[in-house]
Amino acid sequence: MKDHQALSYIEKVLENVPSDWLNLTTHRLDIYHEELAKTEFIDEFEKLFREDRADEESLKNLPTAYDYIRLGHPLSSVLEWAIARMNNIKTDNVISFSSQTMPVFAILRTNKLKKKKTRILYSDDLYASFDERTLRAVYGYSFDLERVADQDEITPFEGSTIYLLPKGEYGKVKLRPEVDFYVNKSDELGSILFINDEKNDAYVPPIQHVRRRETIAMTPSNCYAALQQLAGSNSSDSSAARYDTNLTIVRETIKRITNAHSDAVIGSSGLSVQYAIMMGLIDDAMKQYPEREIKFLVPPNCYGGTNDQARRVAAAIDRVEVLDLPVDGDNDMVDSINRVLDEVAEMDAVPYIIAEIPTNPRVEVPDLEKLRAALSKTRKAKTGEDSVCPVFILDQTFCPNVQFLGDDGILASISTISYVSGSKFPSGGKCTAGYCVANDEAAQFMDVIEKHMKLCDNEATPLQMEILAGQMPSMIKRIQEAFVNTREFVNFIQETLPEAKINFVSEELAERGFTPSVFSLDLPTKGDSEEQREAYKRGLNHKLIKMMITEIPDDSKYCVSYGQLKGCYWTIPATSTQGTTKESDKDYIARVSVSPDLDLEKHKEVFKDFVKAMD
Repeated sequence: MKDHQALSYIEKVLENVPSDWLNLTTHRLDIYHEELAKTEFIDEFEKLFREDRADEESLKNLPTAYDYIRLGHPLSSVLEWAIARMNNIKTDNVISFSSQTMPVFAILRTNKLKKKKTRILYSDDLYASFDERTLRAVYGYSFDLERVADQDEITPFEGSTIYLLPKGEYGKVKLRPEVDFYVNKSDELGSILFINDEKNDAYVPPIQHVRRRETIAMTPSNCYAALQQLAGSNSSDSSAARYDTNLTIVRETIKRITNAHSDAVIGSSGLSVQYAIMMGLIDDAMKQYPEREIKFLVPPNCYGGTNDQARRVAAAIDRVEVLDLPVDGDNDMVDSINRVLDEVAEMDAVPYIIAEIPTNPRVEVPDLEKLRAALSKTRKAKTGEDSVCPVFILDQTFCPNVQFLGDDGILASISTISYVSGSKFPSGGKCTAGYCVANDEAAQFMDVIEKHMKLCDNEATPLQMEILAGQMPSMIKRIQEAFVNTREFVNFIQETLPEAKINFVSEELAERGFTPSVFSLDLPTKGDSEEQREAYKRGLNHKLIKMMITEIPDDSKYCVSYGQLKGCYWTIPATSTQGTTKESDKDYIARVSVSPDLDLEKHKEVFKDFVKAMD
């Protein structure tokens, strides 16, 4: 196939792009096959290309590509397909990033674990945020850095060679055997990574895993702009000119919502923010406590991205270790924190705690007075000296309206950093950008967190910032309205199926400001053995969700998200958000998220039909 045939087809695709490809951050799990992910989408897209079919309906019916914008999405897959065709390489070997630096860091991370040498070559300007000392001292990356006039100067190397392409035609590369990886970077759009030669195919999964956990794919809007460039069209993004204004709006809004004094750091996704927090705190600890181990206390059954990323950081940095912090179900968060902090104190290590309040998926809130006491307790190291005080890293995505951090907040005296996934309430599902903020006790860490956000080029894009600026002022109102609907739905389910166990906040907690719009549903089960009862319950979960999304297709989705502007979202965390969690820690219950705008009466009606149909 000639390039012009693919580009001609891309032009037709751009004319008929389904609106969801540009506007949705999540998908329907009932049409997503994780083991096939991008492969299935590209295979079906190839069929449309061969048939020269690019109508909107055909594109809309393509299977889901990946399962989150941060992993990849239809437009990133199409962009990678088009660039691969232009350069006559495999589609899998072209990977787009919103970040300019993270493709390089993904290779450095992989080679560190492989104990393989890396050299980075460049012809024009190096990254503005490239901090060689921090990459070596904090991340532990080893590499040679060299400027060359052009590719003709590149000689063979015993290890991996990364070449940062000079500015020029976007998406085009002249492959040479001396180069293993090419990075085509754009200040406006992000970057494209080319993985050259079959000997480097094994790098594809670990590089995609970095994109999945520590950064995001190139955003839909930027992929659309990049495709326009490939097709010879001009694109413009007016949000770039309003970035500073939008940043000010977002930061001031976050201060009002959280009652914290520090400026927020805003990243391309919740996990981008968490990564900057973790690496920033590690950087600080290495300076403040150069001889001590660093321990991250992480709930083993929390959101899979949090769990996986924390363990990936620990795997890549010698002095860092993750310790399990059981917080859900039969475990009490405060008891666990007391016990594990005592252990860390005995080790004379530096403790950082990552926890969700309310917890996920059982929506539990610990005794906050006891939590404060546990975190502020003076502990002794084995040397007899006071141990290092913990930093509490609070994921409050479920309830971003609770003012933990203000002068009168329950955690005001505890060094606390709070972060929120922006694809939920802050944007209402319109983008993935997230943020973090600190109370006065932890404000000292914000500069180093921002340093790592910039180093990784994981800051929110101009369009993401504009979406947050438009959506966040209404966030509190949306949270309140969604909670009213959720409480009504929970009460209805309790009346209709009293045998079901519902995990949701009490009226007392709601009065204290904990007003999530998500609850978990443990359906009644039966059977002669634990295995039979578990299998029956899991089957019932799927039956309920199938009824909801089939009977109310425009309003009820099988999806991992919440905090959306419209509809009701159903998922089973053990098969979605807890995907990388150990099997023994997974929770096979249904999680339901309710928005401010949905047909609640119809949902009640379908649930009543479900109860009638139960065996």
